[in-house]
Amino acid sequence: MRNLVVAIGREFGSGGKEIGQKLADRLNIKCYDSELLSIAAKNSGFCEEILQKNDEKPTNSFLYSLVMDTYSMSGYTSAPFVDMPLNHKVFLAQFEAIKKLASEEPCVIVGRCADYALAGDPDCVSVFIHADMDFRLKRIKADSDKEFKDDNKVIDFINKTDKKRANYYNYYSSKKWGDARSYDFCLDSSVLGIDKTVDMIIEYLKIRYPEDKNIK
Repeated sequence: MRNLVVAIGREFGSGGKEIGQKLADRLNIKCYDSELLSIAAKNSGFCEEILQKNDEKPTNSFLYSLVMDTYSMSGYTSAPFVDMPLNHKVFLAQFEAIKKLASEEPCVIVGRCADYALAGDPDCVSVFIHADMDFRLKRIKADSDKEFKDDNKVIDFINKTDKKRANYYNYYSSKKWGDARSYDFCLDSSVLGIDKTVDMIIEYLKIRYPEDKNIK
């Protein structure tokens, strides 16, 4: 029985999380996004708050790592692990949680270098979702309770969020975030729309795994 894992990378505002959830619903499997933090905390003994603060953000502050490291962990006590900087420990905790999930169940995982954690796994499909700025701007404004009066500020926030995600991915993986060569499949959700993007991923899975009758 295949434990199919679809690892979704995404630009901020492109609908990656919604696409991941709808894809999981179509495949009748679970979608993990921020839920992965709770699993990583439980498995590693990390304080979940620390995982949240470091989620998809490489922390370069030595002082922050030194102070937070004094109370962040109750597990992983081997000498090499203890000597790691905090941000590396956080990444490793999520890395191990992803690999454990993939060994136990088929699922969709959004972000967090899941494609890198599962590199070489024939049952992992990596997808990157991107979209033009107008599409992303409209989605973020529609999804927020706040009234945005300055589109330039929203665009600046989008770009900064993408930069953080890119820095995280590029820092921890051997690939480049958003580069088509880093993924099996890249899609523009602003061209297809959310539902058709899900349809396209399903069609790709059918072609790649024709013997899998669970892909419908």
